[in-house]
Amino acid sequence: MDGTRRIGVIGVGELGQALVEGLCGGSGTAPEVFLSPRGARTAAALAERYARVEVCADNQDVVDRAGLVIVAVRRADREAALAGLRVPDDKVVVNAMAGVRTDDLRALLATDAPVIRAIPLPTVRERRSVTVTYPSHPAADALFDHLGGVLPVADEAAFDVFSALTGTLTTHLAYLTVLSDWAAGHDIPAADAERYVRGLFQGLGRALGDESRSLRRLAADHETPRGNNERIRTTWFDDANSDALSRALDDLLADLG
Repeated sequence: MDGTRRIGVIGVGELGQALVEGLCGGSGTAPEVFLSPRGARTAAALAERYARVEVCADNQDVVDRAGLVIVAVRRADREAALAGLRVPDDKVVVNAMAGVRTDDLRALLATDAPVIRAIPLPTVRERRSVTVTYPSHPAADALFDHLGGVLPVADEAAFDVFSALTGTLTTHLAYLTVLSDWAAGHDIPAADAERYVRGLFQGLGRALGDESRSLRRLAADHETPRGNNERIRTTWFDDANSDALSRALDDLLADLG
């Protein structure tokens, strides 16, 4: 992996843990990773698991020892976690906090260091997640390219569109839950229903890896005229349903801007 070899992570929750696992769990020499003491139990477990991971005394120690610092605390906790930090201009800051704009974080840190927004997903632990970034920066792009791919975008408005898309993840899982519950309501054992739904959509997920086919083409390839899939798509996911989803995304995008 090109770029910095000394990476700090402030905020070791689910996302912070996934980033460390992705950075340190692959082949080759892992970077040095410095963790904040926030999420002490998780940070300590990661340091025990990976030889090149170390828990620092405090967040300032993370900044001082790392060349690139990933800020992954919850939005509501950012002032308590970051206020008073001294961030020299030769550092690189990756803002992985949803809904926190670059100007806001720069003002909080009082720094002229490069600040790059990013939308890493928990699948970075498997190095299979494409991460949207803004603006493009060599060190940040190299970091996320190693974790599954990087997608730099032109401006913060475009970044907000991708951020809104991530707000649909649990809706998809809730949809699968409804399918499983429906089957259980027809006397299918709940465990069997969930196992089948998981397998059904895991298989579909693998088809998404075929980038030679557009999403519309994949949908067409998975249904036959007047077949079961076409019936559910046209009777449940109709124009009104589609428009309602678009409006919900528009409302979220407006709040992100």
